[in-house]
Amino acid sequence: MSKSKKLLVIGGCGYIGSHMVKCLLNAGHDVVVLDDLSAGYKENMLGGELVVGDCGDRVLLDRLFSGHHFDGVLHFASLIQVGESVVNPAKYYQCNVAKTLTMIEAMKDHGIGALIFSSTAAVFGEPVYTPINEAHPRQPINPYGMSKHMVETILRDFDRAYGFRSVALRYFNAAGADPEARIGEGHEPETHLIPLALQAALGKRPALKVFGRDYDTPDGTCIRDYIHVDDLADAHLLALEYLWNGGASTVFNLGNGEGFSVQEVLNTIERVTGKPVPAEDAPRREGDPARLVADASTAKLTLGWKPQYADLETIVQHAWQWELKRG
Repeated sequence: MSKSKKLLVIGGCGYIGSHMVKCLLNAGHDVVVLDDLSAGYKENMLGGELVVGDCGDRVLLDRLFSGHHFDGVLHFASLIQVGESVVNPAKYYQCNVAKTLTMIEAMKDHGIGALIFSSTAAVFGEPVYTPINEAHPRQPINPYGMSKHMVETILRDFDRAYGFRSVALRYFNAAGADPEARIGEGHEPETHLIPLALQAALGKRPALKVFGRDYDTPDGTCIRDYIHVDDLADAHLLALEYLWNGGASTVFNLGNGEGFSVQEVLNTIERVTGKPVPAEDAPRREGDPARLVADASTAKLTLGWKPQYADLETIVQHAWQWELKRG
C-alpha cells in the first residue's frame, strides 16, 4: 500500500461514491467529500470530511483546492437515468458535461493532475460484438451515454494539450452492497434490476416488469454484466495508484466478464431470499441490446485488479442484507 494521500471524492455520499470513501479510508487515506446531497445522503459517509456544495461551483472549487493539497480527485457526481436524459437532455449536458468541465479546469489551474472519472458502458451504444473491450466503437444512443463520451473526449484533449492525467472507468452494472450492510444502493427513483426485484420480493413495490422475453438469449431475457460495488471501488484505488506511479491517461472497462440474464437474476434472488419475486412481462424497451458483457482483461492485466465478489449469489446476498437492514 502506498503512503497516505489526501483525496477529494466528488459525489461521495452516493451509492458508488460512499463505497469508494470506505475503500480509501480502509487503505489509510485522508478523504474529503464534496456532495450537494441531491442524490446522496450524509449517513452514507463512514468517515472523512464533508463539504456540501456543487461540483460546478468554481468559487467553491478554488477555495477547496487552495485550502487542501489533494493528491487526486475521484468524480462520481452525475445524473444516471437514461430515460430522463432522453426527455431532458439539457439537464444531463449541464450536469454531466458543463459542471465536470468546470471541475477539470479548476484541477488543472491548481496543478492537481490525477483524476479518476466514472464513465459507463453506455458510451458504446448498441454492441457490435461481445464481450466489449476498450477498442469497441463508441456510438452512444442516448444523451446520458453521450454526456459521458463527451467527458472522455475532454479528458483526452486535456491530456494532449496540458498533460492533465486521468483514468476513465467504464462501468457495466454496479450491484451489491457493503458486506457488513452499513451502506448500499438507494436511488430515488430506483431503476436497477437487483434492488427493484428485492423490493418487489419484500412487497415494498409492485410486481417487477420484465422488459422482453424474446431476445436471442438462452431464456429470452436480456443478459447483463454485474460487478460488485466494492470490486468497483478497488479498481478506482488501483487506477489512482497507476497514475501516481506514472501511468499514462487511459480508459478501462470494468465488469465481471460474465453475463447473467434477467431471469437468472430473478432465480438467484428467489434462491437467496427464499421469497418469490412477483414479476410481469412487458414489451421490450427501445435501445435495450440482448447482451452487454465487459471484457475487463486490460484492467486486470494493467492494474492487477482481481474482483473478490464475482459470483452473482454473493452480490445478491449483500444487496439483500442491505435491503433487510434499511427496512
